[in-house]
Amino acid sequence: MEWTGARYADGPTVEVPVWIDAPPQRVWELVSDIALMPRTSPELHSVEWLDGRRGPALGARFVGRSRHEALGEWATTSHVVRYEPPRVFAWAVEDPELPSSLWRFELEERDGGTLLREWMQLGPGRSGLSYAIDRMPDKEQKIVFVRMREFETNMGATLDVIKKLAEGGPDEVEA
Repeated sequence: MEWTGARYADGPTVEVPVWIDAPPQRVWELVSDIALMPRTSPELHSVEWLDGRRGPALGARFVGRSRHEALGEWATTSHVVRYEPPRVFAWAVEDPELPSSLWRFELEERDGGTLLREWMQLGPGRSGLSYAIDRMPDKEQKIVFVRMREFETNMGATLDVIKKLAEGGPDEVEA
């Protein structure tokens, strides 16, 4: 990720692609299984569907519990805002109308396999990062840049695990 000088209000984004030697349906099974995500992420430690749900659907909600050395521990409620099997799975964190972040997996059949893209946008709603910016407004651009770079690194780790699993790798992949 290169320095852009983005501020929180700019709605900065990160996208990480990976080509996977597996059909979209196999990749879809993995990206739409939120129970797998804590195994792929250094920050996300647990997830669970809410409202008696057992799987994804448009409007479904899930809670995620995360931990970061500098930010502490927190829980967020996410709302599935796009669910188009086997192409798009997206969710808004906290308020779906004014989310603290948006996350999306997009799958595209390509070259006999699947091009998988993980994308995220910070804001426009306030998040835990907003409090750090409130305390150090003169460092906002650096705070945003560092956090977006962390997201990019973590997304790469997530996609690496999904790729290994989809291509028939070990069932117990560590993040």
